[in-house]
Amino acid sequence: MLLGIQIIAIIFGIVMMYLTFLYFKRKDFNKLQLTLWEILWIAFLFVAIFPDSVNSITEQLGIVRAMDLFMIIGFVFIISLSFYNYIVVNKLKKSLEKYVRKEALNDLHTKNE
Repeated sequence: MLLGIQIIAIIFGIVMMYLTFLYFKRKDFNKLQLTLWEILWIAFLFVAIFPDSVNSITEQLGIVRAMDLFMIIGFVFIISLSFYNYIVVNKLKKSLEKYVRKEALNDLHTKNE
């Protein structure tokens, strides 16, 4: 029998799968991104439906509760995304800076002529 929190998690997983598909249809995601996110949401649904399936992993890692495992995975995921965002923002910043300098020099050059 499913618990209330499991039903909420299942609804959340299905909605996220649908949103992922919509972003793919809008061309915001490519096929690789769609596949990766759909695998993530399917795994989420599997764990939501069968929460005891992670007990063997938690026992091998010496983690007492499954929730602790999910928290650790969540922190690793968020830290990884933060690092990736930092790298992307720095690249974008350098690219924008280079473009603005080029345009400023072009404007200066055309005004002097």
